[in-house]
Amino acid sequence: MSHLRYLTAGESHGKALVGILEGMPANVNVSKEYINHQLKRRQGGYGRGGRMKIEQDQVEVLSGIRHSKTMGSPISCIVWNRDWENWGKHMDPWNLPPERYRPVSVPRPGHADLAGALKYRQSDIRNVLERASARETAMRVALASIARQLLDPFGIKIASHVVQIHSVVSQTEYRELTPDQITSQADASPVRCLDTNAEKEMIARIDQAKAEGNSAGGIFEVIATNLPVGLGSYAQWDRKLDGKISQAMASLPAMKAVEIGLGVESGSRWGAECHDEIYYEQTKSYYRKTNRAGGLEAGVTNGETLRVRVTMKPLSTLMRPLDSVNIFTKEAVKAHVERSDVCAVPAASVIGEAILALVLADAFLEKFGGDSLEEIKERYTARP
Repeated sequence: MSHLRYLTAGESHGKALVGILEGMPANVNVSKEYINHQLKRRQGGYGRGGRMKIEQDQVEVLSGIRHSKTMGSPISCIVWNRDWENWGKHMDPWNLPPERYRPVSVPRPGHADLAGALKYRQSDIRNVLERASARETAMRVALASIARQLLDPFGIKIASHVVQIHSVVSQTEYRELTPDQITSQADASPVRCLDTNAEKEMIARIDQAKAEGNSAGGIFEVIATNLPVGLGSYAQWDRKLDGKISQAMASLPAMKAVEIGLGVESGSRWGAECHDEIYYEQTKSYYRKTNRAGGLEAGVTNGETLRVRVTMKPLSTLMRPLDSVNIFTKEAVKAHVERSDVCAVPAASVIGEAILALVLADAFLEKFGGDSLEEIKERYTARP
């Protein structure tokens, strides 16, 4: 991201998560209630663990916003971890832990535990898992909620829904729904699925995973509407919007695949079944009757709805743990068990909205950017 940059810091059980968002133009209206609403949405979903009963995420803005408007300067935010009260002695920056504290010495297959311990030469795997935790995404959602409020005056809407958990696939066709309708229906579902029949089966699969000490993954879809033509570029590899979206989505913990439009299905179709034919009417300019490309061609938005699907693997913490090795004794043992969710796909879909918003806001500023919202509106209005 070249125009809108962000950094996050903080451990899962540390005092807080901290974030900096740099590059936001001045005079964008920002609602604290909206940010907190998005944080609350991230904490929901059937299959979540006990941590969500402890945390009640609320944002605290430290700089960059005054009287509910951005100032053009870097925005810094903090989200406090309420669970710090239970972990303070073990996560203290200065004091050694009490004698009863035992370092984590057994890595979990599928997690950053072993690779991180070897990379950073850590004898306590907790120093790895604390930062590799998906708890970090709470701050990304907070920062993205500010970016979404930059896109909102231009009518750009983002929504998501869960299309698959384990092998249960939603059969609902959503194309006639607006983003607000998708959000309303998805948020009303415990698994954020638009198919009420599939919803019941998904809940049953999550219950099965919990009963068996297992975990479940799945697929979610994020869409964005009313995007102008021309975001992104084909001129250089690192400016292609599909590449930026893919990298950003894959940066989320546990994400293993990103598809745009038809995605992998494109490989099993003929060309005539894959591409979107072009039409023109004076009243609505160029348009397509299909959207198999998912709103992107050659790394550039084409004016159609952007469709991104992301596959999330099952979480790596299992209550009936897999085989592993103690990094001190090299003894064969069962993997470490850390408090975790059974299924986090519904929550991941909300996080996916945030990630897409950050990438799109950056691309929007690249094309129409200015120092203030007013300047951006002038350039946006003057587009061909």
